[in-house]
Amino acid sequence: MTEPFFDVPGAARPPRPVALAHRGFSPEGLENSMAAFRAAVELGYRYLETDVRTTADGVLLVFHDDTLDRVTDSRGRISGLTAAEVAAARIGGREPVPLFDDLVTAFPDVRLNVDVKDWTSVKSLAAGIERHGAHHRVLVASFSDRRRRAVLKLLSRPVASSAGMTTNTLVFALGNLLPVRLLRSVLRRALRDVHALQVPVRYGPFRVVTHGYIRRAHALGLVVHVWTINDPAEMRRLLDLGVDGIVTDRADLLKMVMLERGEWAGG
Repeated sequence: MTEPFFDVPGAARPPRPVALAHRGFSPEGLENSMAAFRAAVELGYRYLETDVRTTADGVLLVFHDDTLDRVTDSRGRISGLTAAEVAAARIGGREPVPLFDDLVTAFPDVRLNVDVKDWTSVKSLAAGIERHGAHHRVLVASFSDRRRRAVLKLLSRPVASSAGMTTNTLVFALGNLLPVRLLRSVLRRALRDVHALQVPVRYGPFRVVTHGYIRRAHALGLVVHVWTINDPAEMRRLLDLGVDGIVTDRADLLKMVMLERGEWAGG
């Protein structure tokens, strides 16, 4: 694990589970807006989960979808619009689409779990991390292992990173077949730059997050973060299993659960 992101110098795993606010916190649906990020930070969150995409003129935005259509009052594909055109859009008819630079500078003490959503954002995300010297504050994530690794190769210093879909599938499938020592050997190359497994409770008919899965991940030196959990009972169950982090839309409820368990440490 890359220690600075997880705040655990010399430790194998975080001493408390990590709480990650999924696209900030906005029951009103203002996801990935500065208002949503500010609300999460005001709740005490120190870890924000977010996404990045890049405009036609190379500006890195904090945004999930490939188009503006679902969450803003405008339309169009991000990759085909200029930054000036996107700047006219309002999330939920109210909030502008943030720049990555805005988010990094607004909350200098916050860690960012960043999902790089497209290939055009590989260079722009790496450049943004370099520009702000944010290596210690960022975990790079992507469903694509190739895209994630492409970002890592452009950085001057290591950053934390979570496995993509292919690597996650290998860990899950082979973990049910091989002892940990052999599993570590077989997956040595696939896991060479991986610090976290960020997974849903289930992939289709398969239950991923079990006691055995968490035990194997820890034996491989990896942390397990589960997404996207909004039910308090499920939060409690997963924390009892020993997960290292939960990604949630309901930052308020997760904080409540972690406070009652004595596990809240500011996110």
